[in-house]
Amino acid sequence: MHAISPGEVGDAWKALGQRLPRPDAVLISSAHWETAVPMVTGSARPETIHDFGGFPPELYDIRYPASGNPDLAARAVRLLKDAGITAGVDGCRGLDHGAWVPLRWMYPDADIPVIEISVSPARGTAHHLALGRALQPLREAGVLIIGSGHATHNLRDWIVNRGHEEPLRYAVDFAQWLEQRLNARDDHALTHYRDEAPNAVRAHPTEEHYLPLLVAYGAAGSAPGVERVVDGYENGALSRDSFLFGSAR
Repeated sequence: MHAISPGEVGDAWKALGQRLPRPDAVLISSAHWETAVPMVTGSARPETIHDFGGFPPELYDIRYPASGNPDLAARAVRLLKDAGITAGVDGCRGLDHGAWVPLRWMYPDADIPVIEISVSPARGTAHHLALGRALQPLREAGVLIIGSGHATHNLRDWIVNRGHEEPLRYAVDFAQWLEQRLNARDDHALTHYRDEAPNAVRAHPTEEHYLPLLVAYGAAGSAPGVERVVDGYENGALSRDSFLFGSAR
């Protein structure tokens, strides 16, 4: 719903788009594309995917007509393979809402090429941190690397708690732990969060919405600057905490 009712989150995305150096391209890791091995979109004209149901009709009318970048997709795959990570290019896949919703507000003219990279939950957290590290040369070459997921993502609690804005204690505890470990650059804790974080399994019953964070964090290098740029909760259950790691260049 942030696509049509952006609120404070949309305002923060707009501010980021205006504040950051204009990137040559965007590579975004989305929780809404899961594959067995990492895949990168290779279409020159990626379609806008409406991968959801039961929402207002105007959401389905939205198009985000950014171009793709097949050459960048091929370079990303080469970097991953050089790091020993099997990866491939999907020439048909478009951009799902994990990609186009934030980009709609960051870059509303859709005039920056965008490629998307999948998450592979079966490969675990360390894999996604390593994936981000392998992609670091792209960041240094002017590509903005984004992880699009959620700091906490328990949809059952989000539904049950609908209409209540007071944050649930477990969501607060997890979000605070996450920010502390990011600021400490604690790679071990971040990749072993299910053992070390409070209420980790309730905060993330499944891992796909946590993994994009590790991709963006990994791409920022071994000791990135960490700045929280969004906070707050939706229905008390979904933490909106979002972080900027270093800068776009």
